[in-house]
Amino acid sequence: MDIRQAFLDFFASKGHKVYESAPLVPDDATLLFTNAGMVPFKNIFTGEVPAPEPPRATSCQTCIRAGGKHNDLENVGHTARHHTFFEMLGNFSFGDYFKEEAIAYAWEFVTEVLKLPKEKLWVTVHESDDEAEAIWKKHISADRILRMGDKDNFWQMGDTGPCGPCSEIFYDQGEEHFNGPEDYMGGDGDRFLEIWNLVFMQYERDKAGNLTPLPKPSIDTGMGLERVTAVVEGKLSNYDTELFMPIIREVEKMVGKPYVYESGASYRVIADHLRSTAFLLAQGVNFANEGRGYVLRRILRRAVRHGYMLGLREPFMHRLVDVLVEIMGNHYTYLKEKAPAVKEAMRLEEARFFGTIAAGIELFEKELAKTKERFSGAVAFKLYDTYGFPLDLTQDMLKEKGIEVDIAEFERLMQAQRERAKAAWKGSGDARVEGDFKALLEAFGPNAFVGYDRLEEKSRVLALLDERFARVKCLEPGQAGWVMLERTPLYAESGGQTGDRGVLLDQNGQTVAEAVDTKKFFDLNLSKITTKTKLCENDTVTAVVDTSRREIAKHHSATHLLHSALREILGDHVTQAGSLVEADRLRFDFSHPKALTAEEIAEVEKWVNDIIERGIAGETEEMDIESAKAKGAMALFGEKYGETVRVVSFGDASVELCGGTHVKNSAEIGMFLITKESGVSAGVRRIEAVCGHAAYELVKGMRETLATITRELKAKDPMQGVVKLQEQVKTLKSEIKELQKGKKADVKTEKIGDTVVVVDEVDAGDIKQMIDDLKNAHDKVAVMLFQKKGDKVLIAAGQKGTNVKAGAWVKEIAPMLGGGGGGRDDFAQAGGKKPEAISEAKTKALAYLKEHL
Repeated sequence: MDIRQAFLDFFASKGHKVYESAPLVPDDATLLFTNAGMVPFKNIFTGEVPAPEPPRATSCQTCIRAGGKHNDLENVGHTARHHTFFEMLGNFSFGDYFKEEAIAYAWEFVTEVLKLPKEKLWVTVHESDDEAEAIWKKHISADRILRMGDKDNFWQMGDTGPCGPCSEIFYDQGEEHFNGPEDYMGGDGDRFLEIWNLVFMQYERDKAGNLTPLPKPSIDTGMGLERVTAVVEGKLSNYDTELFMPIIREVEKMVGKPYVYESGASYRVIADHLRSTAFLLAQGVNFANEGRGYVLRRILRRAVRHGYMLGLREPFMHRLVDVLVEIMGNHYTYLKEKAPAVKEAMRLEEARFFGTIAAGIELFEKELAKTKERFSGAVAFKLYDTYGFPLDLTQDMLKEKGIEVDIAEFERLMQAQRERAKAAWKGSGDARVEGDFKALLEAFGPNAFVGYDRLEEKSRVLALLDERFARVKCLEPGQAGWVMLERTPLYAESGGQTGDRGVLLDQNGQTVAEAVDTKKFFDLNLSKITTKTKLCENDTVTAVVDTSRREIAKHHSATHLLHSALREILGDHVTQAGSLVEADRLRFDFSHPKALTAEEIAEVEKWVNDIIERGIAGETEEMDIESAKAKGAMALFGEKYGETVRVVSFGDASVELCGGTHVKNSAEIGMFLITKESGVSAGVRRIEAVCGHAAYELVKGMRETLATITRELKAKDPMQGVVKLQEQVKTLKSEIKELQKGKKADVKTEKIGDTVVVVDEVDAGDIKQMIDDLKNAHDKVAVMLFQKKGDKVLIAAGQKGTNVKAGAWVKEIAPMLGGGGGGRDDFAQAGGKKPEAISEAKTKALAYLKEHL
C-alpha cells in the first residue's frame, strides 16, 4: 500500500488542495531546516498573509531534524523512531473546518483506508477540551479516551501567537511485545505508540500569557509516514519497514555480515543518514564548513564512521543512492534526476573523510586510553580541525563509553580559531521581515508587474510603508520608505536578478521619489524609495525604470546561455546552485566535482559567444508546468512555480523557466567574457563573467594596460619585452647565487651540553642553505636564523640529532615578530612583520633551547 499517496488522495477527496513538499531549506530566517509539516504554512497560521483558496490543504512534507533547536542526530540508530530525515503527512484548515471534521477525517482514514483495528486505537485530549472529547465519543468508546495536561496535549508555535489544545491517536503495539512498568496508556513505555497529532489552533496568546479565542480557529495535523508505515506493516521499529530495509540489505551485502537488530545500530544510522544526505544534496545544499552545509557534512561523516566500524574502508554511501531512488524516486522525481550529481558529491566527500579517518581514530583511541573522567577538549579540537571529525561525532564515539568531552576547552580553542579566521557563522538566512503585508494583500491582492514589455508606467500609489514596513498615509520630503504601485514596471529581486532602480515622476515630469531597490514580500512588489517631495496614497505617478535594466537583462540572458554551455561541455550533471545578475556582472554557481581547465573555460566562453553571434531571437511563452517540462525547460529546485509558468528560450540553445527580464535577441548581449572560475564548496564551482557594456569596459581597460606595458618595456612586441626581462632576471639570480656561495655566513655558535647552537641574525644570503650547511657540519645542532627583508622578517629553523622540534620552535617564536608559520621536525620557516622585535625573539629562542635540550 502506498500510504503517502493514499493520504493525499483521501484529503483531496475531502476538498483539500494537495501541495508538493516544500524545500528542506525553508523561506524562514528563524529555521535551519523545514522540521514540521506546518512550516510552509506558518505565515498563514500567524496571520501574516491571508488564507489561500480553498482554505484547506494537505501535503507530505520532507523534514530534517539534525541541527539547531530540533536535533535528533545523536538518537538516530539507537531508537526505533528517531530520524534525521522523515516525511510528515498533514492536513490543514485555515479558518475553515474545525474539530468535528478534523476528528471525523482522521478516524475515517485510520480505520477505513489504513484499516487499523479499532480495538487497538486510543485517543488523548487536553484536560480542558470537553468539545473534543464529546466529538470523539461519536467514534470511539469513552474508556479509550484519556485527558492529559499541557505537557502532552497543548501546542504553541512560540511564547506568543496562535496555540491550542491537541488530540493524539495512539496505536497499541501489544502487551506481548511491551510489558514493562511504563507500558500503559499515558506511560513512558513503547507499547502505546502515538501516530497522529491533531492540533486545534483556537487561541492567541499575548505577552502576559493570556489566551484570547481566535475568530477563525484552524487545524494543523501531523502523522509521521515512517511510524504509520511500521504500524501498517506490523513492525515494531520504523527501520524494519520497506522504507529502510532495502538499504540495510544492501549494506549487508557490502559488509558481508548479516544485520541483527540488537547489534545493528550502525546499519540503521547509514540507512537514515543516506536519506537526509541524498535529499539535501538533491535540493542544492552542498558540503561546507558552516551553516546547513556543515550539518550535511556532519551527517555524512557520522554515517562513514559507522561504515568504518562495520569494516568498510572505501567510499560506500554513494553506492546506496540507487536503492534509495528505487524506494522514493517515483514520488520525488527530482531525486531520480539528480542522482548522478548526488552520487558524485557524496563520493568526493566520503573520499576526503576516508583519507583522515584512520589517523583520527588512532589519535582518539590513544587519548581514550589515557582518559579517566573527561576526554581532552584539545584532542577533540584537533580531531575536528586536523582530521575533520565534527564534535558531535567525537561525542557519539564517547557516548558508547559513557565519557564526556571537555566542552569548555574545545569551545575556547574553537573561539580562538574563529577570531583568527574571522569566520563566525552569520545565521541561517536574512533577517525576518515583519510588516503590514496581510492588510495590503487583503485590501488589494498582489499588484501587477508590467515591466516585461515597457520600462515606464503611469500608475496609482496603492499604499506606502515606512522603513519598518508599517503602513502610512504619506511620506514627507526626504523620508525613506516603500511604495506599492497598482501597476509597476520595476522588477522585484528574484531568481538571482537584482531588483530594479528608477524614479517616480509627477504629472509635470518632476521627480517625486527615487527608487533605490525593488523587492517582493509575500507576492507584493514593493519599491524602496527616498522622496524628493511629499508622496501620498492615491497619488498618480509615472514609474520609470533606470537604464541599467538593459544591462541587467543582457547579463540574465547570458546566464541562461552559460548554464546551457556548461551542460553541453561538462555534462548533464551540471545544475544551477545559485546565481547573481547585476548590471555590470554575473555570477553563476553550479554543481561540478573539480575545477575547470583553461581549455574548458575557453570552450564554454566560445560556445556562449557563438550563440550570441548567431542572433537567435529570445522568446517568452506562458504555459502549464507539465507542458514546459515537455518542451525541455530546466526548472530550479526550490523555486516557487505557479500553475502557469513563464518559459524563456533562445531557439534550442537554452530553454528555462524564468520570471526575469531578458534581451529580445541574443545579439543584444554583445561580447561575453569569463573573468574568474573558482570553488565555492565541495562539488560546487563558480563562474564570474561580464557582457555588454561591462565587457567593453573590461576590454578597454585591458587595452590601456597593454599599452602601458608596451610603453614601459620600450618594445613594440610586449611579449618579446617580457621574455627579455625574464632572461635578465634569470641571469641576475644566477650571479647572486654565485656571490652568495662565495660568502660564508658569519654566525655565532655556542654549545648547550653536547649540542651546537646557533641563534643569530644574518644580513644576506640563503638562510635555508646556511642551515643545511650547519646541519651537514655537525652531528648535533639546533639553528634559528633571522633575516630582515624590508619591513618584514624571515625566520628559519632546523635541527639534527636533538629532541627539539623545529616546527614547534618556530610556532613559539614567530608570533613575537607578528607572524606565523611552521613545518617539519627537522626544518621549519615563518614570516613576520615586526623586524624591530628580532633581538627579543633571539633571546626567547635561546631560552627555548635551554629549556628543551
